[in-house]
Amino acid sequence: MMFVLSLISTPSSPLLEHGKVAAVTRHLMLENADVSWLAKGLACDIKLAYERRHDALQIQARAREFLAGDAIDVNVIKTDNRRKKLLIADMDSTIIEQECIDELGDVAGAGEAIQEVTRRAMRGELDFVEALHGRVSHMKGLPESAIAHVIDERITFVDGGRTLVQTMKAGGAYCALVSGGFKQFTAHVSRQCGFDTHQANELVIENGHLTGAVIEPALGGAAKIEALNRLAGELKLSVDEAITVGDGANDIGMLERAGLGVAMHAKPVVRDAADTVIDHGDLTAPLYLQGYHRDEFVT
Repeated sequence: MMFVLSLISTPSSPLLEHGKVAAVTRHLMLENADVSWLAKGLACDIKLAYERRHDALQIQARAREFLAGDAIDVNVIKTDNRRKKLLIADMDSTIIEQECIDELGDVAGAGEAIQEVTRRAMRGELDFVEALHGRVSHMKGLPESAIAHVIDERITFVDGGRTLVQTMKAGGAYCALVSGGFKQFTAHVSRQCGFDTHQANELVIENGHLTGAVIEPALGGAAKIEALNRLAGELKLSVDEAITVGDGANDIGMLERAGLGVAMHAKPVVRDAADTVIDHGDLTAPLYLQGYHRDEFVT
């Protein structure tokens, strides 16, 4: 098994000039380092002559410490099956910049209470499904039109999301949006980015108003693991051929089980559980992690 040390900077302020990379290789005592540039100033791979993951992860830790003051993401990636054939992405605060449940709650007049529960649930302090039921109950009586209002006026996309999906699809991958949020939103987000399928909870609507409930069973972290296993089976893939991307505690299970699980601008509990962490890059970073060059991106 071979590894590369992946260095990825933020697209808005690329920091990876040759001198910086040379300083990293000197610090790590990687003589005659084999550096491959995926995007000038933005992303590169440094080949590691280690076959044991333990040794490679020690290099990762040292490199992260050395670059701690720079907006550069540092990860060790194995080169076997590097380009994945299945993408499963979370939606809220991953593909889009908002939490849809918080936005609906704000329209319903219960924004602050719902936002605090969301923060605690995403940090892993509360059971996700239990917290979901409590938050949705605040929306009883909200007009169905509020969903379209939130989509039109409040939802914005994280940079690089459509490029991630379209590039992976061009490479033969199947792309699924799997959310603990709501189908009424994943349908829109999936269509905009070009996902092959989407899965989420569904708000119950009667006579043009939300009832304050979701169709049971409510979907939490276990549903994301199930989706990973099910889709891999349907596509005749191993979970090692999948990449998962998420930010909240309910994503940890799928991040841990996939061949490449990426904690994307994630909560501390998620960062601690994940081997691969993106704190600075946008949603094109998972492409660089898979060894895609910038000129291969489908934009």
